[in-house]
Amino acid sequence: MPTLIARRAWLALPLAALAQEATFTTSVRVVNVLASVRTKKGAIVGNLTKEDFVLLEQGRPQTIQYFSPQGDLPLTLGLLVDTSMSQDRVLVAERSACLRFLDQVMRVEKDNVFVVQFDSRVMVRQNRTSSYIKLEEALSQVDTPSRNELRNGIGAGTKLFDAVDTSARFVLKEVSGRKALILLTDGVDYGSSSTLAEAIEAAQKQDTIIYSILFADRNGDSGRGVLQKLAQETGGAFFEVTKKLSVDAIFVLIQHELRSQYNLGYVSDMAAEVSEFRKILLTTRQGGLVVQARNRYWARP
Repeated sequence: MPTLIARRAWLALPLAALAQEATFTTSVRVVNVLASVRTKKGAIVGNLTKEDFVLLEQGRPQTIQYFSPQGDLPLTLGLLVDTSMSQDRVLVAERSACLRFLDQVMRVEKDNVFVVQFDSRVMVRQNRTSSYIKLEEALSQVDTPSRNELRNGIGAGTKLFDAVDTSARFVLKEVSGRKALILLTDGVDYGSSSTLAEAIEAAQKQDTIIYSILFADRNGDSGRGVLQKLAQETGGAFFEVTKKLSVDAIFVLIQHELRSQYNLGYVSDMAAEVSEFRKILLTTRQGGLVVQARNRYWARP
């Protein structure tokens, strides 16, 4: 049986190791937009074609040149788990739900998953891997601070924004394909160096969507607005664990959405002369449908 110190040991991964991924260069910059489409009643629509979409950049129509339905592209997924003391009573349920979710959604030959926990520190428990065994081991080590650690000033914080920023800028750096973060937290940040705006910007620059799950032990909802904004600004979705909607049920919804995404790619008709954010708007020609996608991207020369 591992000691408490061993169980809580920091996984000291150098930043260079966090970005181990082949880098591909090309003279043409393709803008990729991940989208989910629903009816107004919330049912996912998964049978659309490229011709069913309309895409604008800075108000100018763009030609969709690449199209992949049903989430066929490889997925890199980050599980970001709040381990501050406010989550102590719900952490076991979160870990179990994460494992069941991975068992259903992860394709060993295509997908990679990493695990990050955050309290007063941001700890990468497992870098990107397709090994379910490694992920199971990493999640078993995700835990709230011990009393001894709290007495020594370790763990008394919730670096939510830093966790998102670190995951996007380092773990997902140069990663291609679909990228998503699943955030399990009460949404309250305490002690981050990064701001909410900086966390969102980091995710947007890496073309990463965020699924945020509000899981509060004490019926607190002060973090709802933060989690809604993280999801909305990146093209993801916000969920809240309630008596009627369990964390397992939420993972089923996310799983369904990941398998029903559309990936659209285009080359902008305006070459970038400077690095800047550009507004994009994706809609459908058919009325009565709601498109869930990011509303801007980071254009680079």
